[in-house]
Amino acid sequence: MPSPDVIIIGGGIVGSSIAYHLAESGRANVLILERESHQGKGSTGKSMGGVRAQFSTPESIKMSLYSIPFFNSFEEVMGHPSGYRAQGYLFVATQQRHLDYLCQNYNRQVAAGLKTVQLLKPADVARIAPEIRHDDILGGAFCSTDGFVDPHSVMTGFAQRAFDRGVRILRDTEVTSILTDAQGVAGVVTTAGTFSSRTVVNAAGAWAGNVARLAGIDLPVEPLRRMLVPTEPFDKVAHTSPMVVDLTTGFHYRPEGRGILMAWNDPTETPGFKLNFDPAFIEKILTRGVDRLPCLEEAEVNPKRSWAGLYEMTPDHHPVLGPVPSLPGFFLANGFSGHGVMHSPATGRITADLILKGATDLIDASLLSIDRFASGRLLHETAVL
Repeated sequence: MPSPDVIIIGGGIVGSSIAYHLAESGRANVLILERESHQGKGSTGKSMGGVRAQFSTPESIKMSLYSIPFFNSFEEVMGHPSGYRAQGYLFVATQQRHLDYLCQNYNRQVAAGLKTVQLLKPADVARIAPEIRHDDILGGAFCSTDGFVDPHSVMTGFAQRAFDRGVRILRDTEVTSILTDAQGVAGVVTTAGTFSSRTVVNAAGAWAGNVARLAGIDLPVEPLRRMLVPTEPFDKVAHTSPMVVDLTTGFHYRPEGRGILMAWNDPTETPGFKLNFDPAFIEKILTRGVDRLPCLEEAEVNPKRSWAGLYEMTPDHHPVLGPVPSLPGFFLANGFSGHGVMHSPATGRITADLILKGATDLIDASLLSIDRFASGRLLHETAVL
């Protein structure tokens, strides 16, 4: 196998998007290394699939403003469906501080160029989500272009188009060492052999910290379990419902198949590579869910259909993107803190730009550099689900 111009470690949705964007820019001599037998067995395949532009920092908002239109035209461009459904995200506030928070975010979103977000009165919330309890609602925020995608389908679309352009992939291939010399990165050693390259991209998802350590880099990304619970077929929530988020508890849900899919960030969860689903979580989530969505009392839940996945968390809930100054040629695309799927188009574009041109016009990429942790320039995205 010829020496690739770029090696991408990780074949999930982020790695596939980077490969696609490189290939579309004319750099198709790219090798993806995927340790699993199939792509998408990590966080990609476990994602809730939400996409939104309702964030609290310009960087996150701008990445969404690139990504959501990309999903909307995905099938036309890629010849493969993204599953994008623009059913919206509805954030519900029952406390004044949360309403103030939504107002502040709204102003940032509008300033960044988002045109489809609106602040809501209690009556507007009741109209959009008539199934929820409304007696304590002070208001909310809704963005009609937010919605959902099929993460596995998006990943497949990126990968297939990249492969059509000449990108190669090795599956069942684990990186065991990253080679360096006086010039910087020199290649990788894998279970399938050694490959030389002056450009290596870490797109290893929740395992990104382990991969970075192979290069002697301290990357503050750690895995954190998130669990999702679907109901059995259930007709009390419209299949056209948006993602509904109760800011007081963090409970949120969206339509999924003939039922709904529920999520909640358990504050007692601790970091680690925990991929098992804890049945005790069902009582926790239903307790919070029924309080906002009383009709859940009539829903059935089968624990065997629930699952767990891993977020890749950074201290400020923003990704780490771009080159590592101390190791020329080593690039990072990590730490998306639950936003990897929704920001995968922007991540691919930004990373390809930085590799090929050393700069990008999509965002100020220097703000997402690994250097921000040592210098204390953290960004602190607060709109994390």
